[in-house]
Amino acid sequence: MTKIPTHKMIGVDVGGTFTDIFVLDEASGLAEVAKVPTSRPDQSAGFLSGIGARVDDLATVSVVVHGTTAGTNALLERKGAKIGVITTSGLRDVLEMRRRDRPRTWGLRGDFTPIVDRAQRLEVPERTLADGTIRVPVDLDAVRAAARQLLDDGCIAVAVLFANAYANPENETLAVAAVRDIWPNAHVSCSSEILPEIREFERFSTTALNAYLQPEVSGYLARLETALKSSGFAGEFLIVQSNGGVMDVDTATRLPVRTALSGPAAGVVAAGYIAQAAGFPDVITGDMGGTSFDVSLIAQGQSMLSQQTAIDFGMVVRSPMIEITTIGAGGGSIAWVDKGGLLNIGPESAGSTPGPVAYGQGNTRPTVTDANVVLGRIDPDNPIGGKLTRLDVDAAKAAIAEHVGKPLGLDALTAAEAILRVANSRMAGALRLVSVERGFDPKRFAFMPFGGGGALHAGAMLHEVGLARAIVPRYPGVTSAMGCVIADMRQDFVQTLNAMLDGIDIAAVTAHMQRHVTDGLAMLDASRTTFQARETSFTLDMAYLGQTHTVSVPLAVTVQDGVVIAPTQAAIGDAFDAAYRATYGRLLAGGVRRVINLRSAVTGKRPRFDLSTLAPKGGSVAEALRGTRQVYFGGQWHETQIYARLALPIGAVISGPAILEQPDTTVLIEPDLTGTVDQFGNTLIERKTP
Repeated sequence: MTKIPTHKMIGVDVGGTFTDIFVLDEASGLAEVAKVPTSRPDQSAGFLSGIGARVDDLATVSVVVHGTTAGTNALLERKGAKIGVITTSGLRDVLEMRRRDRPRTWGLRGDFTPIVDRAQRLEVPERTLADGTIRVPVDLDAVRAAARQLLDDGCIAVAVLFANAYANPENETLAVAAVRDIWPNAHVSCSSEILPEIREFERFSTTALNAYLQPEVSGYLARLETALKSSGFAGEFLIVQSNGGVMDVDTATRLPVRTALSGPAAGVVAAGYIAQAAGFPDVITGDMGGTSFDVSLIAQGQSMLSQQTAIDFGMVVRSPMIEITTIGAGGGSIAWVDKGGLLNIGPESAGSTPGPVAYGQGNTRPTVTDANVVLGRIDPDNPIGGKLTRLDVDAAKAAIAEHVGKPLGLDALTAAEAILRVANSRMAGALRLVSVERGFDPKRFAFMPFGGGGALHAGAMLHEVGLARAIVPRYPGVTSAMGCVIADMRQDFVQTLNAMLDGIDIAAVTAHMQRHVTDGLAMLDASRTTFQARETSFTLDMAYLGQTHTVSVPLAVTVQDGVVIAPTQAAIGDAFDAAYRATYGRLLAGGVRRVINLRSAVTGKRPRFDLSTLAPKGGSVAEALRGTRQVYFGGQWHETQIYARLALPIGAVISGPAILEQPDTTVLIEPDLTGTVDQFGNTLIERKTP
């Protein structure tokens, strides 16, 4: 029997530009990080080379946890598999009709191409009513004929989407069994297995996107798992979900749609843990990579979860996800002047290849990183990532002068500052979107920048948004990879009930809860991960009869030794009243209360490592000082002290202007700010005391 190693845990986050590695030695508590360019088109090469940069023997590794953008990229770039749909007669166009929304507010016409061509959306006779009654039994001969036709058309995955399958899956279950007997691979997605929830479009869209991703994601994960095992890895390989939890590879292969925001979610998990430990439960995260800037809000230590997300227009995923707002303002985002003379940033990105102009790999259009290089904020002799030995400052300056300075009548330095002002303004807008526009006062919140470029813009976010302070984690460039190591194992379930509260079948509700708990605990038992605790939670989507929008109602339900203790109708009613009053300030007199959906979550709490093990050991500010460099702020050059950030001791106070450098990022402390190293090695950036 193979002995499972228990020495190291590895988190791997694959971004658009860099692949980040976080290695934790469980015995010593010591951590190592690595950052390598993301490989294209197959990301697995960068994944393996990144691990190899820090771990010589994979036999010493107990767990590898991966935050992946493979699914995200396949959706955004429309590079999923050719798939087919088998659906109820009359419903072949649900995916194309959507909710009759349109990509642009104005205009009489809009264009949208669904991921499944109409020729591959086939109808079969069957009908289940909304109450679960089967009016028309499924025609299995028609189902088999449709499956064969889709195979002949070259489809390599299929989704079975039947009307009202959430209410009674019998027709759909029979059809899926018939298709799986014929289909040559495992890529058969069933709507009642993936999302047994009311509303046809959302259920159809989520299931079709799952089928669309399955060949790509399952192939990618299989290549990774094979390569790891062939290199001596005998531990557990886990994948981060969009909800911030992790799942095993088998689940990820079966439900790849749950990885749609895998990488960004891992970063939010780590940021929440770091901020909470540092004493700041209210934090806004800003993950700035090479391609995008991802923002999320954490209030009282809790991430905001959304039940539905549109990955792109018309591509709706109905699955719990950490709420993340993304804009195209990464370090590789290209600066350009439009025909009206306005300076724009992104959404086009230079990515890792060819990268910014300063990389010297063929790009001639300036990026945000080029502006930081020209203004002296990034050391051209020590670029992050380890691939380049030096950045070409003159080429970056010439590109900015040509593409931004010349059209706007500015010199290169002023144009570079303009690029940063526009980029910072866009980032600040994203921070306001998740805070001010949702009723949160930014003065209560700290800003946690991470990703390779985030800490260069922390001061600008304090100034523009009015945040109290910024917290720069010890290893900001690999925070998402750290989040992979921290994330709990979690499984979410949903079941539509669609019943009035008065007279609700409590036994049926309890049976659904029990099924969710049993399936979730079985998933935890099947893993080889050690859990500190196991938790279950239940919420109900409820509304008054006649209302479209629901409120989320947390329900206190006891689970003893895996057995659910039935809630009472009165307890459900009291919970709804409390949630509704908290949301709207009052109840509706005489309103009939309706229970729409049951949502359950089963979580295995994975061990947390002590963040203090990342803190610096000894040293002094004088020893960390590496010299000075001219850096451009506010229209003039400033003599700026340069420090080796990881050598700064606990309690060190650095007065701006200063730059703190480390292998995975650069931290900028502007002239009116100070930075203080806390007991975990984080740098707290605050305004100077008058």
